[in-house]
Amino acid sequence: MDQNIIGANLRRIREAKGWTQSQVADLAGISRVAYRNIESGSTTPKVSTLQNIASGIGVKLQDLFVPVRTLKRVRFRASKKMNSRDSILTEVARWLDDFNYLEELLQDRKDYRFEDLARDLSSTSTGYTRAKCAAKVAREILNLKENEPIRDIAGLLESCGIKVYPLSLASDGFFGLSVAREDGGPAVIINVWERISVERWIFSAAHELGHLLLHLDAYNIEEIAEDESQENEANVFASHFLMPEKAFKSEWDDTYGLSFVDRVLKVKRIFQVSYKTVLYRLSEILGNSIWGKFQSAYKLRTGKTLSIADEPEALPPDKFQQSPEVLRSQEPDSLSPSHFIEDRLSRLVRKAIEKDEITMSRGAEILRLDLEDMREIVSSWV
Repeated sequence: MDQNIIGANLRRIREAKGWTQSQVADLAGISRVAYRNIESGSTTPKVSTLQNIASGIGVKLQDLFVPVRTLKRVRFRASKKMNSRDSILTEVARWLDDFNYLEELLQDRKDYRFEDLARDLSSTSTGYTRAKCAAKVAREILNLKENEPIRDIAGLLESCGIKVYPLSLASDGFFGLSVAREDGGPAVIINVWERISVERWIFSAAHELGHLLLHLDAYNIEEIAEDESQENEANVFASHFLMPEKAFKSEWDDTYGLSFVDRVLKVKRIFQVSYKTVLYRLSEILGNSIWGKFQSAYKLRTGKTLSIADEPEALPPDKFQQSPEVLRSQEPDSLSPSHFIEDRLSRLVRKAIEKDEITMSRGAEILRLDLEDMREIVSSWV
């Protein structure tokens, strides 16, 4: 029993939850001094005491014993201070280790198809022109037609060697992060919290791809503040990756006879992006006044002002064939969480179980599922 590992895990989990040592001690039914000594590593606790602590803070007992791998080549920026940052990075490190373990076990590793592009871009000047060029070349590498909308960005990224992890975190200041190849990636982690729209999930995935291609020199765990110029460049990349310039212009021109609001919402549905992404592209052509014009036109039509988190023409959850807990997103009729599903890790788990390389219990652990849910999935395999 490594007391330092246990103490480090307890401190990380406690701080992520925003609790004091006294609060955790109360939950575990022990004194504050006793808990403090366990967290500091100065005493060796009984297993029963650790079980009470784990139960009190809502984690598995084994989570307290697992060493934490420190990620270094990570781009993790957020617009707000995050107490859960260390906890997220620990979870991502474990997920990457599991993913790479299965790939190695099954000799089933995807080649990273953007490696040459990222290297070439590192020697070019920064700016919006570079971002637009990168988006165009990235689509060509993926054999996407110029007017072809991206229907499955998670699957698309996985097909070119990028690992995708949908991670639900109750935060409106964190949308995603990415990990460089040297740390077990390349990987993108997207916040799929139910209050964040599906369109935002998709845009965030494209945005993180932009960082992987354009800003590898900025992958440093010590950096936590957002770099506005790099964020803007990644936004330009994502916008043009999801909506190629000629295709966007063609679809926008085709809606010429519709009202401004209807034009924006129709183009939004075609490319499966947020209305904000459409307005952003229009602002490149017509100027920033386009944002105010849309808000005014939308309020004139509906009597409502759109807040930062709103997405117009949202469908109620019962319109989707998914559980209500997953579907509280403010999105239009063409999208649901099924538009952002990664499946490569699930395929690797199935192959490993069928080859008797891992147990069903281990498969459930890798997929972050309960054993009962894992059994249900296994019984449904055809």
